[in-house]
Amino acid sequence: MNDRARQATRLEAIGGRYDPWLLGAALALASLGVVMVASSSISQTATPFYYLVRHLMFLAGGLGLAIWAMRTELKTVEHYNQLLLLGCVGLLLLVFVPGLGVSVKGAHRWINLGVSNFQVVEAVKVFFIVWLASYLVRFRDEVNATWIAMLKPLGVVVVLVALLLMQPDFGSSSLLLAITAGMLVLGGVNMPRMFGPVLVGLPVLAVIAIAEPYRMRRLTSFADPWADPFGSGYQLTNALMAIGRGEWSGIGLGGSVLKLNYLPEVHTDFIFSVIGEELGFAGICLVIGLYALLVGRAFWVGLRCVEMRRHFAGYCAFGIALWIGLQSFVSMGVNLGLLPTKGLTLPLISSGGSSVLMTCAAMGLLLRVSYELDRAQRQVALRGELQAGAEPAPAASDTPATAPSATAPATTPAPAAVRGTSRLRQRIEPIFGRTA
Repeated sequence: MNDRARQATRLEAIGGRYDPWLLGAALALASLGVVMVASSSISQTATPFYYLVRHLMFLAGGLGLAIWAMRTELKTVEHYNQLLLLGCVGLLLLVFVPGLGVSVKGAHRWINLGVSNFQVVEAVKVFFIVWLASYLVRFRDEVNATWIAMLKPLGVVVVLVALLLMQPDFGSSSLLLAITAGMLVLGGVNMPRMFGPVLVGLPVLAVIAIAEPYRMRRLTSFADPWADPFGSGYQLTNALMAIGRGEWSGIGLGGSVLKLNYLPEVHTDFIFSVIGEELGFAGICLVIGLYALLVGRAFWVGLRCVEMRRHFAGYCAFGIALWIGLQSFVSMGVNLGLLPTKGLTLPLISSGGSSVLMTCAAMGLLLRVSYELDRAQRQVALRGELQAGAEPAPAASDTPATAPSATAPATTPAPAAVRGTSRLRQRIEPIFGRTA
């Protein structure tokens, strides 16, 4: 085996490691979720630990999905991006199939899997992020330069949002639009060109928000929940009372009073209020700090990937960071009375089979991104060491160098010919919407 083959073998044998900060933050949030689901749901049914056992089962399934994602090469995931986009449309249509789709309180958001219902939008979030990341890799030059390339992903997300509004699911629709806009900006889209769709889309969303009576009631109750504390403002007033009772250090784990059939959806949408009541301001700061660590580290990993020209990995990290960051912000904002009720769970903490499964899968994908980034960094470092060790030492000479002959013409190296088109030259990578 020659030296070049041995060097290639050494490079291929190098593995990576999963980012310990991402892994630690995700495990801490999931562990806190188990504790708080047990505390908040113990009095919700005749069987005290019904929701806890259910949550642990889905968490075990989510752990399996996360391990599978952590062991799957990103190039394999990227290869199936078109099928994942078709899966997004197919899943959103399946909820309207009689016998398969499940309707709850007039909303068609679930499909019946036999053992449990599955909310399809949770899978759509992951699939769409992967497809959009692949699209930005394939058309990153055009996205920054042409209208058509920028409008294509916007057209795709409009189709998905239209299907979501038919269910209806306004909260997930807004979240999907925000993720798309954020990924386009981080992918280097021309910012002045981006303002056009935003200025058109915001009034349309406002009209859709107030078109349905129940959405209008949410807006009015958000503005003044105490005007109707036993009607439209019931959820928000109880959530605020729960957080207020916690004060600085909380009233103690398991001691919540508002969870005793006062605060609805206490183990899902309003679990943050129970955290505030039982763990107090310190518990709230802990949760916010863990999410800030997870999201900030994901953005850092994505930025490092883009710097190393691993664009698909970087865009996947950006998309997952935007998803977790925005959804956790909205969920906590609703519990604190800063935003109208949206019906979004708190990622990795709230009970909910579909959300737990797909959030764990997204965490596995994010950890795979960090693994391949670390592996690439180690390979680059070893390649530099091998090249430095292979450089021959300058030959020693006992005789002085002879001067060039005066009659010999001076020779200068000919300039290298420029080949190819401008698309083959080194590209200036966009950094957060600007060109470097």
